[in-house]
Amino acid sequence: MNSSQPAQQSDQPPVRPPVQPIPVIVLSGFLGSGKTTLLNHLLGNRGGTRIGVVVNDFGSIEIDAMAVAGQVGDSMVSLGGGCLCCAVDGSELDAYLEKLSAPVHRIDVIVIEASGLAEPQEMIRMLVASENPAIRYGGLVQVVDAAEFDATRAKHPETDRHLAVADLVVLNKTDRAEPAALTRIAGELAALCPGTPVVAADHGRIDPELLFDRRPWTETRGQLSFEDLISQARESGAGEEDSGHEDHTGHAHTLYDSTEFVSEQALNPRRFIDFLDRRPAGLYRIKGYVHFGVPGHEERYEVHAVGRFLRFVPGPWGRGEPRRSQLVLIGAGTDGPALLGELEACREPAPQHAPPESMWGVLRYVDRPARPADEPEPEPHEFVADPEEP
Repeated sequence: MNSSQPAQQSDQPPVRPPVQPIPVIVLSGFLGSGKTTLLNHLLGNRGGTRIGVVVNDFGSIEIDAMAVAGQVGDSMVSLGGGCLCCAVDGSELDAYLEKLSAPVHRIDVIVIEASGLAEPQEMIRMLVASENPAIRYGGLVQVVDAAEFDATRAKHPETDRHLAVADLVVLNKTDRAEPAALTRIAGELAALCPGTPVVAADHGRIDPELLFDRRPWTETRGQLSFEDLISQARESGAGEEDSGHEDHTGHAHTLYDSTEFVSEQALNPRRFIDFLDRRPAGLYRIKGYVHFGVPGHEERYEVHAVGRFLRFVPGPWGRGEPRRSQLVLIGAGTDGPALLGELEACREPAPQHAPPESMWGVLRYVDRPARPADEPEPEPHEFVADPEEP
């Protein structure tokens, strides 16, 4: 070979990871529980994350939509005149989600604020059944009014059923309840939805990182950005639902612990799933990437957990990207060293010897599991995640 000849360029295009589906989070809770206040808090503290919003008011005058519209511009669709779960069929919801998930909007996450009379379980089924590849179900957040908890359960016995399918419970308006009552309610919630994390909040102030990643705002556009709209609203005093109260921006961060785990060694899928199944109730959020290295499953697995909700998304490694696992765990009252110890125990020194069936527990939480053509497909129940038990 003539060494003076220039190296030939490959005709193969660079490998690009596929566009990830947009997570759709359902925000549910009875009338007056504080869903709109919580949503506005998320919108006002999102960083650079672009949020699409579906607001489903019960009634012809869409008050909640008016409260939110100033913060999201054209990245909102409003559904008035009835509950989304029963007055709008699945095809119509798909049309609204298709509009929001269009590439022109560059949405990172979609939040559906359900009517106060909606059936959360039906909404979950509609999203899980959606054939839109641009979106995926991202969990149910149930908002509970601490001051009206007993009255709400007495008037709406279905409260218990709604709590049973929640992935994260926000015990809102804690500033309006006595400490003894909050302790009692926390015990009742633990019995009604065992294993489901409960976040205490006042005025809907929870850390947005519990639901989605906040991104640094670096883009400049010819039109007003979401951040510009929110900034102008604050400067003018518009949209400040909690006027007269102290500004608690960033206050929620003091309530949560963050633990980071990095492993250059692959993780054993069975031991990792066992860890996730046993995760403590105070561990609200898990996000990151996992390297299993099992033959036929060498992809990078993105993991996303909100409360009990769990999803894995396989995808290719970036060019030159090291094969390693990187996880961030966010919670309250969690034992960081103990969590790290459990994750250390998930390391696998010889993943190349692991049988393919060791991945079945992981693939159960993959929407569209990818596998080699020559590998037999396990029984369907190994892959379908029940929306009631994500």
